[in-house]
Amino acid sequence: MCGIVGFTGRRNLDALAAMTRHMAHRGPDAEGFYENGEAGVHFGHRRLAVIDLLHGAQPMHNDDSSLVVTFNGEIYNHRELRQELVGLGHKFRSDHSDTEVLIHGYRQWGSELPGRLNGMFAFAIHDVARAQLFLARDRFGEKPLFIYDDGKTFAFASELSAFRLHPEIALELDDVALQKFFAYGYLPSRNALYRQCSKLPAGSFLFYDLTNGARRESCYWRFRLQPDYSLTAADDARLAEELRALLRQAVGRRLISDVPLGLFLSGGIDSSSILALAAAQRDPGSIETFAVGFDEPSYDETEYARRVAEHFGCKHRAERLSMTGARQLAIPALAHLDEPMGDASLLPTYLLSRFTRGYVTVALTGDGGDELFAGYDPFAALAAARLYSRVVPQPLHKLLRAAAERLPRSTANMSFDFKARRTLTGLSYPAALWSPCWMSPVEPARLAQFFADPLPAEELYSEALVLWQDGADRGLNVVDRTLEFFTELYLKDDILVKVDRAGMANGLEARSVFIDNDVVDFCARLPHYFKLRNGRRKYLLRKAMEGLLPAEVVRRRKKGFGIPLGAWLQRVPEHVPLSPVPGMRMDQVAAAWDGHRTGTRDERLFLWCWLALQTARAPFGTPAAAAPRAESVRAA
Repeated sequence: MCGIVGFTGRRNLDALAAMTRHMAHRGPDAEGFYENGEAGVHFGHRRLAVIDLLHGAQPMHNDDSSLVVTFNGEIYNHRELRQELVGLGHKFRSDHSDTEVLIHGYRQWGSELPGRLNGMFAFAIHDVARAQLFLARDRFGEKPLFIYDDGKTFAFASELSAFRLHPEIALELDDVALQKFFAYGYLPSRNALYRQCSKLPAGSFLFYDLTNGARRESCYWRFRLQPDYSLTAADDARLAEELRALLRQAVGRRLISDVPLGLFLSGGIDSSSILALAAAQRDPGSIETFAVGFDEPSYDETEYARRVAEHFGCKHRAERLSMTGARQLAIPALAHLDEPMGDASLLPTYLLSRFTRGYVTVALTGDGGDELFAGYDPFAALAAARLYSRVVPQPLHKLLRAAAERLPRSTANMSFDFKARRTLTGLSYPAALWSPCWMSPVEPARLAQFFADPLPAEELYSEALVLWQDGADRGLNVVDRTLEFFTELYLKDDILVKVDRAGMANGLEARSVFIDNDVVDFCARLPHYFKLRNGRRKYLLRKAMEGLLPAEVVRRRKKGFGIPLGAWLQRVPEHVPLSPVPGMRMDQVAAAWDGHRTGTRDERLFLWCWLALQTARAPFGTPAAAAPRAESVRAA
């Protein structure tokens, strides 16, 4: 796992070194540089050594230096690909480097290479003979790849903030991206926070012509459900066994490491399934598991994690996060986001990653299970939402919303008042916007109050609407279209971004088992009734784990990796950051803080987004007061 950077144009060793070293946390073990002055190509690399510790240095080139790669990620099927390439006549210099597979694979297959890879990756190859760059990103975008292109300078980096260290790059806020950030709570690809910046979408590759600056981008893979409705309940046992075998294979691929490896464990069905399958392939006593808990009982899962670890005889460790911990972690965690995101579970993820890195370098995670198997609360609400939208007239709906706003406000995890207000908010909009609004920090009508020139809901959620319509055109029902929203948008641009940033900020490589190529392809052909059946979420996954996990784990309802954000933001930070943001109405922002801290309004999600934005902007020339100062953030 690493950090990569590169740019075209004039030679500037100082800029290249500064941009590369800015990402030292992503690769604390080594750094390397490549320059081709004639072509005007400059690569930098920071390495977290995980595979082939002796021979995996980068940037890496082939024998005649006609191909040079800088790579971030892990290729889980690199051994199979190496064997195939050797059979085709390729000669490898390294012992078992997955990076070298990219060089030979590109020479053999060209742009077909990314589609052959099972892993997480972002890489750039300088093809000297063709005078072009080839950039690619994995199917789910686990590894980030930002691009800057103003027609003169072309640059790429694992972190958006690296661009500020290039003297010919100036960054200005993008108005549309800013509003989308507050609408989603994250920035859906290809959006980036600054003008002339973008993210290479997941499952895509890009050719950049060094002679004329032309770009050609293609999508080699996208997540789309293709349900096989010939499958019925009579296939339950067979499909459960097939899923179990695929997950066992996916876990085995991710257990390969030349450095110490462990697992994140919450005690829920996803992480517990990974542990069960890992324990079947390794001595359970050699497996280390890690959890994080909270002083607030309704948010704490550490007891469940402990029980599962004890069941398998693993070595388990846990750490807790308190108000004091929030004070200490909030700013460092937000600063490492690089681009702001509104998912406050970043804090426990950051803490868990930091804690885990004290013992291992690689950790397996359960991310992707909720999206692929309908694990989130909105899936359980869909049937009632459809009925409600048909039978409840708008005047009555408005009265119900008003009544929900008057409910006593609780800071407990997923309290009744919180769920009631969120559910009714989503139902104020068409079905295509239910999921975006249920997950949004601020609904469109409220968001308009924060901006001088607000965008309509159709533009704010254009990505979600296009995806919803595409599903309708393919005949998908509301459950499957909701599954595509969570997998194609929320998983890619929120969950995986959070895990990458939190892990790499601490030099920890996180490996997501559920988004293995073969597991995802299997899930894509399952009809919705194997994921959500009679109100039971993750139906087939639970069935697949029967007999491998304790019954209480298989039956246990999802708790979620939430934090007591509402209570925390009533006290942290002590001094509210209110540095002006172009286009935003600061009187409304200040009113949101006042309302939340007096307990008259619940603005927790908006305020966390605001903190993330203020912290992200500070390194870009914004005065230090724009971000909350660590010394001013203390527990009351």
